[in-house]
Amino acid sequence: MSCDDLVCARCAHPVAEGRCPLCRANRDRMHQGGLGGMTPALVSLALIVLFFLTLALKHLTGA
Repeated sequence: MSCDDLVCARCAHPVAEGRCPLCRANRDRMHQGGLGGMTPALVSLALIVLFFLTLALKHLTGA
């Protein structure tokens, strides 16, 4: 869900527009991102890279 989909209960405008202090605060909170600012796509990419590195290490050690 993004702030483009939300409507503010205080001013009845889209939160993405940030017309009131509540809209701006919620928009900023939603755009902070989790996991150190990493997007879900970056987290997925990091996991895939880690998986392939583990496979390569396992192949090189012959285990």
